[in-house]
Order: sequence, then C-alpha cells, then structure tokens
Amino acid sequence: MKSKKPMPLIKKPFKERLRTDFKKHWQMYLIALPVVLYFLIFNYAPMVGIVMAFEKYQIKKGIFGSAFIGLAHFKRLFTSPFFWRLIKNTLLISFYGLLFSFPLPIIFALCLNEVRNKAFKKTVQTISYLPYFISVVVVVSILFDFGKANGLITNIASFFGWDGGAVISSAKWFRSLYIGSNLWQHLGYNSIIFISALAAIDPTLYEAARIDGANRWQQTLHVTLPGIAPTIVVLLILRLGQIMGVGYEKIILMYGPSTYETGDVIASYVYRVGILDADYGYSTAVNLFNSIVNLIVLCTANFISRKVNETSIW
Repeated sequence: MKSKKPMPLIKKPFKERLRTDFKKHWQMYLIALPVVLYFLIFNYAPMVGIVMAFEKYQIKKGIFGSAFIGLAHFKRLFTSPFFWRLIKNTLLISFYGLLFSFPLPIIFALCLNEVRNKAFKKTVQTISYLPYFISVVVVVSILFDFGKANGLITNIASFFGWDGGAVISSAKWFRSLYIGSNLWQHLGYNSIIFISALAAIDPTLYEAARIDGANRWQQTLHVTLPGIAPTIVVLLILRLGQIMGVGYEKIILMYGPSTYETGDVIASYVYRVGILDADYGYSTAVNLFNSIVNLIVLCTANFISRKVNETSIW
C-alpha cells in the first residue's frame, strides 16, 4: 500500500495569528507597550525633522511650510573651511578611543578571571565600577583642576619636559585628556559584559585542556578567547557603527577656542550652529550626514564579519 502524504499545514492569516497570540499573551504585550511607546515618541517621531535638512527652515513657517532648497546645506557643509578639520578630529578621537578603550576592558576582564581570591576580585570590580557613576561635569571639573597651570597633570608633564603651561588649554593635550578620562571612567563598566561572557564558558573545557597539558596561557588562547570571541565581534561591530558618533557633552565642557584645532568634532559643531546660532536646517543636514556615514560603516562591518566568521548582528 502506498503511504499517505502528510497534509500540508495551512497557515492562518497574520491578523488572526496576531489576535490569537495577543489573547494568549496579553500580559507580555502590556509589559512591552511602554518600551514601544518610548521608541515611537522619542526615536521615530522626531525623524520627521530630517525634512529640515533640505529646507531653509523658519520657526514661524514650521517644518512643512519652510522653503525647499534641496542639497544646499550639504554643499555648504562640504565646502566649509571647517569640514576636513571636523572629519579629522572626529575620526582620530574615535580611532584612539577604539584602539585603547575597546581592548583594555577585555584585558581587564581576562585578568580578573584569573584571580582566585573572591574577596579581592569583588573589591577590584567594585572600585573599577565606581568612576562610571560620576557625572561627566564632575569628571571635567577634575580635569580642569588637575590640568591647570599648577595642577597635578601639568606638573607631571612639566617633569618630563612640557613647558606649554596648563595642559587643559593646550590643543596637543586635548585628545589625550579626553580619551584617558574616558578610559578611567568606563573601564570597569565596559568589562561587565566580558566578565559575564567568561562566566558562561563551560568549565569542562578548561578541565579537558588541563588534561591535555595546557598551561594557563594556552587555556586562555585556546579556550577563553574563542569562548568570548562572538561577544567581542558583536561589540566591535556596534562600536564601529559609532565611529562618527563622538558625543558632544564632554567635548563642549572641555574645549575652548584654544583647543578647537584638535577638539572640535561634528557633534560639537552641530551644537554650535544648531543651538547657539539657531541654524536648524544646516545643523540637521550636518547631523544627517554624520548618521548616514555611521550607518554605512555599521552595515559594512556587519557584512564583512558575517562573511569572515559567520558572526553578525543581523
């Protein structure tokens, strides 16, 4: 006898499936509602303002009443005498931040993972987390106090031959102070996710490695690092997606006319022309250009990672 073919599953319409799922899990939908509303109100609704990048925006006429001028703001940006300085400073600060602030939390997490004294380990973790909870304003105030003419950092720099006065007012020191203070403030906090990834590695892998004669360094190379590699790759992709996203908050607190040469980035330029000069259309165009570059870098990094090691965000 011929075997009967299984009846094909008939999928219900999407609306009916959604209605059924909602009746079954309405509590979960209710919990998710505030989050959905938050993103709709504060992330998606403001995207209507992108229209200002293509208009000669006037507050009285509003977004939909202002005159359309096409790509004029973008042409103004690309021909601006500040354009290449902004790109250079943004990329350099991001690159140096990536060079130091990304690998050091991984190294810190690996070092903590090797500590066997639990009390000492928790103490070090707690101390390393504390700077993250200090306000950016307070951190910058500390920098100004230590970087003034007779401050601690200036005195240390003078000991090694620096004779340029207060380091906080020097363009040469701006990037070092910015990245160094960021590293001090975020090192412990950024290591949390790597510590969590290390805790998820199967202990039997270490036992097998020890049976095979692997020492601590070989266990790190062949067990620990491969175990946290997916986490490292995903975070690296996300970090690359913010390569042009140097925040303006700390920049505008630290910089001044004497440090514009090395400290002025796209975000701080948007703040100056948009908030201080009230040129909303032009500042929107600058910020839109910045976001497009970030999106291209993010998609490119994700594509390369998916092709090379099959690890990606999407």
